[in-house]
Amino acid sequence: MRPFWKSAGYHLVEREGNGWLRVTPDLVRAYLTRPEIHPVEESCEVEHRLFEQLMTDPFTDVSDKDLAPMADQDTADNYRVVLGFRDHLLKHKTVEAAYAALFKAQTISVPPVFIDQLVHLILRNILRNCQDPVRLRAAELFFREQMVSLNEGTVTIADAEIVEMMSETGGLGGLGALLMEAGTPMREVALDVIGEENGEIYWDRSDRFDTALDFRFTQPGPDAFARVLEDWIRHFTGVDVRIQPVQKIRDEQWSWHIGLDADATAILNALYNEEGISEADNMRILCLFRMDFENRTDMRSDLRGKPVWLGLAMSRDNKIRMKPQNLLVNLPLASGS
Repeated sequence: MRPFWKSAGYHLVEREGNGWLRVTPDLVRAYLTRPEIHPVEESCEVEHRLFEQLMTDPFTDVSDKDLAPMADQDTADNYRVVLGFRDHLLKHKTVEAAYAALFKAQTISVPPVFIDQLVHLILRNILRNCQDPVRLRAAELFFREQMVSLNEGTVTIADAEIVEMMSETGGLGGLGALLMEAGTPMREVALDVIGEENGEIYWDRSDRFDTALDFRFTQPGPDAFARVLEDWIRHFTGVDVRIQPVQKIRDEQWSWHIGLDADATAILNALYNEEGISEADNMRILCLFRMDFENRTDMRSDLRGKPVWLGLAMSRDNKIRMKPQNLLVNLPLASGS
């Protein structure tokens, strides 16, 4: 198997019998070494001592009394956030259970970056045997914000952070930033669009997130994305569904839909309620999908046999900010499924 996404931290966890990932000391250590709380030379003795204790035993109980004497209270606050997240992981024992539990609470106190990291790790587990670069690239939508480029009928998505970095440095890192500050003309930098013909380039670059994906209806991108959606649902619920890209929703008995991001949710809600939407909003829908349950009894009894419509949209600033939790929270499952 070709390795990919080392940055996900898959080497830090262990798989349970049901395929979910057990929270381990090494996984917790990875969060405890984040720069927000990792001591520096100027850090106080209390901070150094606590860090050493946690490196020895990442599950050590830490109270406010332990944090109060810290000279830098901003660091103490950072510890409270990270340790709160650690306690959430330990409470639920597996990464998947901890992720799912976040969206059952009234409020979410976990930083968004931590949630994205959980999704990254979970997908590394789900796709551990995947050798399709297009599917892996499509899976990046679940945990990394994407920028959409529309040009003469093409729909290309690229990692928003990488696009921003390249726009600032011309793809030349610190040297590029200096050249741009000096007013030196920069060459245009284009990201490689991953496809079936050049898929081999993905393996050495999977942790760089610097490939783009053709997301037109006629291209492999949407279908690869649909396969990841199926895998995600199966992994969390044990339910098999069939998801296919469609160009339009043709359903006089439209009964259920799920937006895969906030923008798609708003647009699909408006369409379902027969409210008018602008042409601009209509253009922001990038993909529609039809989902059918393989076993009708897995679906809510009043919806059995009916399709579930899914939508993915870009925001007004041409970005995709997917919410994979929507598939779990809004899936019309039969009780007990």
